[in-house]
Amino acid sequence: MAGLKIKTKDKVVVISGRDKGKTGEVLKVIAKDERVIVRGVNMVTKHERQTAQSQGGIKEIEAPLHISNVAHADPKTGKPTRVGYKFLADGRKVRVAKRSGEVIDL
Repeated sequence: MAGLKIKTKDKVVVISGRDKGKTGEVLKVIAKDERVIVRGVNMVTKHERQTAQSQGGIKEIEAPLHISNVAHADPKTGKPTRVGYKFLADGRKVRVAKRSGEVIDL
């Protein structure tokens, strides 16, 4: 498993599957399984039993997607882009969108 270029709070676009074209923010990265959970994408219904703390019933939750099915959203256009790395003048290493050249993380 190589280093993952997608991190929590990144804006991503789904590039394959039933939710193709949807965009959202990464809520969680599961590095061990190479999966991500994206807000509002890949929604599934889950039946929960009632407990003393929660009501129970049918709930909609986000299911994990494989990391290969999402791509970074270009900060300029919002379209899918690949990611490269660049060093800034102050010596910081930052992620850069290959499509536009924009810096992804500041």
